Amino acid sequence: MELVHPLDGLDARPWSSLRHAYGSADDLPDLLRALAGPAQEAAGAALSELYGSVLHQGTVYAASAEVVPFLARIAAAGHRVVDVLALLGGLAESEDEHGVAPGTVRDAVARQLPLLLPLLTDGDPEVRRTAAWAVSHTRAAELVLPALRRCWEEETEAPVRAEVLAGISRLDRAAGAVAAATVLAPSAAPELRLAAVFACLDADVPWTRAHHTAMLSVLPADPLAGGLDLDRTEPLSAVVGALLLRDRAPDREAASALVDAALRDDRADVRAEARWAAERACVLSRSAPARLLDALRAAAVDEESVLATASLFGRLGPAAAPAADVLAGPAARNPGREDDGADRALAALVLVAPGRAAGPLAEGLGRRPRALAAAAGFPTDDSHVGFPYDGGLLTAVRRRLGRPEALSGNESWQLTALLRGWGARAVPALPELYGALAHVPAHAAPAIAAIARSAGPAKRAEAARCLRAAAGKGSLPAARALYDVTGEHTPLVDLLAAELRQGRHRVREAAVTAADLGARARDLTPELRAALGGPDGGATTPDLDADTALADALWRITGDAATTVAALDSVFARAESGPWTRWAVVRAARATALLGPAGRPLTGRLEALLDDPVRVPAAALALVSVADPAALDRTALAEAVLRSAERAADPDGACDALHALGRAALSAEQLRRLAALADGDLRTIRWGVEDRVIRQDEAFRGRVRDLLTAFTTGAPATATP
Repeated sequence: MELVHPLDGLDARPWSSLRHAYGSADDLPDLLRALAGPAQEAAGAALSELYGSVLHQGTVYAASAEVVPFLARIAAAGHRVVDVLALLGGLAESEDEHGVAPGTVRDAVARQLPLLLPLLTDGDPEVRRTAAWAVSHTRAAELVLPALRRCWEEETEAPVRAEVLAGISRLDRAAGAVAAATVLAPSAAPELRLAAVFACLDADVPWTRAHHTAMLSVLPADPLAGGLDLDRTEPLSAVVGALLLRDRAPDREAASALVDAALRDDRADVRAEARWAAERACVLSRSAPARLLDALRAAAVDEESVLATASLFGRLGPAAAPAADVLAGPAARNPGREDDGADRALAALVLVAPGRAAGPLAEGLGRRPRALAAAAGFPTDDSHVGFPYDGGLLTAVRRRLGRPEALSGNESWQLTALLRGWGARAVPALPELYGALAHVPAHAAPAIAAIARSAGPAKRAEAARCLRAAAGKGSLPAARALYDVTGEHTPLVDLLAAELRQGRHRVREAAVTAADLGARARDLTPELRAALGGPDGGATTPDLDADTALADALWRITGDAATTVAALDSVFARAESGPWTRWAVVRAARATALLGPAGRPLTGRLEALLDDPVRVPAAALALVSVADPAALDRTALAEAVLRSAERAADPDGACDALHALGRAALSAEQLRRLAALADGDLRTIRWGVEDRVIRQDEAFRGRVRDLLTAFTTGAPATATP
């Protein structure tokens, strides 16, 4: 269809009344003109801006639907056809719709199919391929499927056929599986075999030896990924993930067999893809580390491959202890100079086998920032707190702390964190900590307190003298440490009063410390009241958190329920503006839980939070504490909390809430689901900070098991502080 004027009617649309990601859509006509214009550089810039405004990070808007007819005409007229088709496909694919009725943007693309379907027979294979991807996302199966079936029969280019097969599968999974079965054999092009594997997975076809063989035969598969389906740009990882998400024993075996075979392949690029797939498997499946550890060790054939696998070993922690010997060599090299590879290997060794890491860390201290960070943030368990004590490492830490002015970045916090964890065994480092107190008081003072509390009377008295002198010069961290060591609260109260009068940016920390003092901080009551933002306060997270901390402090110090309830009510009211304040509301709800029946006026505020999985656990915890017990539906609350836990919205909060609700609140079916969270193979926590996801899931699993034990035996369950 020939279009002489693809932008006809452009200025007649109500652009200024429409919205996109950055506000008014009145800039879109100029962008569309540039996109359809002859200047390639301007057209490229316009395309980029259109992505940012009408498909912003995958979100679509009212203005997105309005640009669709013009984009379709621009593509049909031959302007940057592949790029514009990709944008149209992305608009149709999106389910993240803001300010527009669900399906509006997709329907707008579907209405342009008379312009888009002819591009399936364009002379350019890349146009045909992208057109197949785009039109299949319209979900208009009655129009699109017949066209794609014709392409499947007539198309000769393998990459295009692969995309056509993917499109058929997207619209009719059973039909996609039937077509896929014809191209799994080695005689089919690699792109087709890969597309066939995905089509079979999408249709939930049982995995067979033919699928296994086909997948291995296309490795390395990354070069075959077209880049249109962003979740499949790493095909082996995507296949392994799809198998594991089926959550069936045969599919777990199939996923492990694929990764194991690829890790043992002679080709380095195949092993590289397998490492990513192994990482994906370990993040999804609790049994994957044990299944894959031997193959991961076998794939570490040289120093380069060891370093490539080090991060995964580190995330697995002690479960990867059999790989410690693989890490030890690279971790110990070049201790006298900077070496990023050695640092990465040592950081992994710290987490996998800390006893073997202490020596190399001591030798390289100051030149191994990753390893020091890993040691300072070392996971705790029942046997010790912090990184295990080592005399040589203590000597190295003292040497570094002896020159506090030379420390860089977070090093002062990391070094003092090690000392805090060692307690009385770090007494020899007290002189260096005294010297560092003037330079890094926020880090040195807590370390002095932690060591002195577990030391003998003479060392406690010595530490108290040092801290008292620093507090007398206005050091709030020293005053807090002095209180922790001796119980002397007057210097701390005086400095907190000054801090509270300084302004909002210091209020939260001061209020938290005041709350810890309890009645000893009664003299701070006027300053705490004056610092409250109240109904006219700001609605940013720092503003809300400050008022929550102030309310908590006033309650702990004075027991003034009226002021505390009014302050928390103000936080809930100001936080209604949107999702950015969700966690501030969680913290306010947890503070409300401390009030008991005195917080009953906030019941309505808490009940309003029960439709948000992130806020449900804290709201339920607070309702158990403050609401009228006769009006509380504990089983319904347990259901809401359990759903939140299954979505990993606030896992620790969910455990606290379920513990507060008690065994009687849970039905037999709910207990079964809780047991599945503890004993199922699929991890509950699968996203978050990359290096912590696996540890967080294992910790959550342990807490759920504690809950189940408590519910069945009456033993106490662990609660979040």
